[in-house]
Amino acid sequence: MSSPLYDIPVNRIDGSQASLGDYAGRVLLVVNVASKCGLTPQYDGLEALYRTYKDRGLTVVGFPANNFMGQEPGTNAEIQDFCRLTYGVDFPMFAKISVKGDDRHPLYDALAGDEDISWNFEKFLIGRDGKVVARFAPKTEPQDPAVVEAIETELAKG
Repeated sequence: MSSPLYDIPVNRIDGSQASLGDYAGRVLLVVNVASKCGLTPQYDGLEALYRTYKDRGLTVVGFPANNFMGQEPGTNAEIQDFCRLTYGVDFPMFAKISVKGDDRHPLYDALAGDEDISWNFEKFLIGRDGKVVARFAPKTEPQDPAVVEAIETELAKG
């Protein structure tokens, strides 16, 4: 199950090296997150999705980014504490990256291609084969029926 997305190096929020290849064979919901955004309460919905579907093969992965109006100013440690203490986040969080501009991380080059990331909490659903199967706008809530249906469809592919 080789996918170019799986080969891109990323760092976990604790600084350890990783890649999405660590989750090969799982369905992934990749989200660029921010702690000081009007959409930050989506952490609750993302964690609920993770808890509901993780045993069936879904992993939600959060990538903090400070690209939009400085809404993720903290350090990785501060972000991790905020997410755990405020929203009980247990899904994997990664080190802060850039999702837009000249310094956009290669992961987001691969996810979005030539398109820009429009805001915090844009969501990419990646199938078990490592390919992007859906993209959801920032204001689309994690429990939106379109998101849930897409996740369930991918999980059913086993």
